Amino acid sequence: MSEATPLATHEHQPGDFETTLAFLKRAWAELRQLRLARVWPNRMQVIDINGDAFEIRRLGYRDADIVPTLRAVNAAFNPETIHEPTAEEYKEFKTGRRYPWAADRVM
Repeated sequence: MSEATPLATHEHQPGDFETTLAFLKRAWAELRQLRLARVWPNRMQVIDINGDAFEIRRLGYRDADIVPTLRAVNAAFNPETIHEPTAEEYKEFKTGRRYPWAADRVM
């Protein structure tokens, strides 16, 4: 799959996750079911099943705000190793993670 041309972009400001989250919610409404999240050292793309994408610039896998951002799009990733460098061009995670029914119940 080649790199998608983003339909919308957002410039992330470190420490201002609320504005980035608001952008995610607006952009997400314009896409179909999310499929992938690609994270470079300095940007992130979220791609839907049709190949349409939106991009958050100045937010990469080295940044602390990447963890709540990936959680917001339900990406399947390990928060303990997300910040580690990679030899690849980007890190790719599937989105749409689901929790089993009653997983939060204590028995």
